[in-house]
Amino acid sequence: MAEIFDLKVNEFMAKVIAKNPGESEFHQAVQEVVESLFPFIEENPKYQHAKILERMVEPERVLMFRVPWLDDSGQIQINRGFRIQMNSAIGPYKGGLRFHPTVNLGILKFLAFEQVFKNSLTTLPMGGGKGGSDFDPKGKSDNEVMRFCQSFMTELQRFIGPDTDVPAGDIGVGGREIGYLYGQYKRIRNEFTGVLTGKAIEWGGSLIRPEATGYGAVYFAEEMLKTRKMDLKGKIAVVSGSGNVSQFATQKLIQMGAKVVTLSDSSGFIYDAEGIDDEKLAYILHLKNVRRGRIKEYADKYNAKYFDGQTPWGIKCDLAFPCATQNEINEDDARELVKNGCYLISEGANMPSTPEAVEVFLESKILYGPGKAANAGGVSTSGLEMTQNSMRLPWTREEVDARLHQIMVNIHETCVKYGTEKDGYINYVKGANIGGFIKVADAMIAQGVV
Repeated sequence: MAEIFDLKVNEFMAKVIAKNPGESEFHQAVQEVVESLFPFIEENPKYQHAKILERMVEPERVLMFRVPWLDDSGQIQINRGFRIQMNSAIGPYKGGLRFHPTVNLGILKFLAFEQVFKNSLTTLPMGGGKGGSDFDPKGKSDNEVMRFCQSFMTELQRFIGPDTDVPAGDIGVGGREIGYLYGQYKRIRNEFTGVLTGKAIEWGGSLIRPEATGYGAVYFAEEMLKTRKMDLKGKIAVVSGSGNVSQFATQKLIQMGAKVVTLSDSSGFIYDAEGIDDEKLAYILHLKNVRRGRIKEYADKYNAKYFDGQTPWGIKCDLAFPCATQNEINEDDARELVKNGCYLISEGANMPSTPEAVEVFLESKILYGPGKAANAGGVSTSGLEMTQNSMRLPWTREEVDARLHQIMVNIHETCVKYGTEKDGYINYVKGANIGGFIKVADAMIAQGVV
């Protein structure tokens, strides 16, 4: 039976690859999902007859546009903008904007495809989308970033709205960028609506939103540990990245009694055997969010070890939180983690583990929380921000955090329901894929061939 499923997966993937050449990240994301779903679809032929999977891998709409802008020397620069509107079966398109030189169509299609399942798992009424540009905000002045954002939004505003498509931030798009984007949308459309999430609290944002992805990854890890009658107290954690997700995953881990010993950026990683405490984390927040410096400066200040050009997966730990970017853990890294005693991975980034690395985690029967489940806290709180905007009512920090925590508990329960195997091992990959698929698939069937 396994050989038959492998054959069907290969046939399906051959068609996807032929129609989407050169988009390796998208191929990887689709393959990971269809491997989980094919046996389930065979048992539920209504999804097969309606060709739901074939429809889900095709975006409803792909937008690509030029973004011209003036730099500080008066020179015209041109970047490329994108928005992938993947699936709106259960709500308006929802997903972040990424500004990074590596952005291309394949990466955004992978992110949009993942977003469909992630948003479904939250149980909130949100479809899946993703967008961005190959613009690099690093090294740019505030005025250059503003001019780029204004040009980008001048085109994007035609295709988004609070009931159509609600973008948010992602890599390279923080509070500054969201502010410039929202200002331009408001200027052109002459309306104050909840069209973007991740807004500042003074003009329609939600408390806890900046913290939500990192907090959610820790809440999900806490639930995974409970299945083995364990908790976070006293555990050694390695965290990659030093941006928004990494910062707040670290903060929540500290609050819950774990010891975080690493952070990283594109240049290398720091290892602090004594652990990062609240004072050190405050320095990192200022270093990265205000001064926009490099993580090496932390090592110089606190006499920690710095590993140039390396990733932190060789450090001995109990828990690992990959929070930087896609495919940052390869097979060798995964084997090193398992060999060194790591028994839990909670992904704060999107698809940070290669397929080979995921295979190592599953074969080793460790607790492995894939990104579409473990990092769904960010988009969950974006959904809560949308709700607050619709009501014109802000919630307290405690109320938003409680709702976020409950959503992560619910996502974990869904993964357990659909991912528990005969030997009792919880395959969170299978659980997240099937759990996320059912709601969207049933909605698509109910709405007919559209």
